[in-house]
Amino acid sequence: MQHLWLTAWTDILESLRARWFAVYTLVFGSLVALLFVLGLTESRVMGFTGLSRLMLTYIQLSMAILPIFVLITTVRSLAGDREAGVFEYLLALPVPLGAWYWGKLAGRFLMVFTPVFLAMVGALLWGSVQGADIPWSLFSYYTGLLIALSWCFLGIGILISSIARSVDVAQGAAFIIWLVLLLFLDLILLGVMIQQQVPAETAVAIALANPMQVFRTGTMMLFDPQLVMLGPAAYVILDNFGTTGYMVFALLYPTLLGTLTAWLGYVLFRRGDLI
Repeated sequence: MQHLWLTAWTDILESLRARWFAVYTLVFGSLVALLFVLGLTESRVMGFTGLSRLMLTYIQLSMAILPIFVLITTVRSLAGDREAGVFEYLLALPVPLGAWYWGKLAGRFLMVFTPVFLAMVGALLWGSVQGADIPWSLFSYYTGLLIALSWCFLGIGILISSIARSVDVAQGAAFIIWLVLLLFLDLILLGVMIQQQVPAETAVAIALANPMQVFRTGTMMLFDPQLVMLGPAAYVILDNFGTTGYMVFALLYPTLLGTLTAWLGYVLFRRGDLI
């Protein structure tokens, strides 16, 4: 455990010096500030006002921004160390491969999640100073969703980094995966399903294999429990999960997917040629 936390701390220090972390933090901090400037806390959508409205918009924007940032920065981890010849020195040090691998994963998770979380906390603090009501239930659930989404794409990113032999290949694969998941959120998937006359249950099952779709639908549950915005697909989801069941599923599925991909990346990392 000591080697794991030392590796995590080393990765944290490395991230703090990196330009990507400064840009990443600036993006989410500026995003919250911009939402305040635009006056979203004073608008009303489906009964949501104040900080609830701001957090609702923030979480939807995070769904598009967070995955690509996590993927692009994470895939450089192992692939970049391989190109830089770090593994040659690693093999000469008394650090187990498992502690080094999971330590880098833990450190990177803290660095990708902390700015997103602090931006939300900053919004709550500023809103409380202005006298707004704090939606604690919304804040707690959205925090859980962000943890699940961050861990999911962190696991996918570290898997790509374990397989790729160069940073360029890893970044290209990460971008393609993000683009495919983004395109298959609704429009393209539904069009293909309708054209092929696929049963609704099959179409929904395929859609819910996409962690971004699971996250997006989960964010709707607190302000649209009947999922009216999804149309007929809502009946399939609610009949099989129910409102509470799906909210739990939206937290567990991305977390399990991230854990599975991270473990698979570790297996391939140990079996692969480090040099």
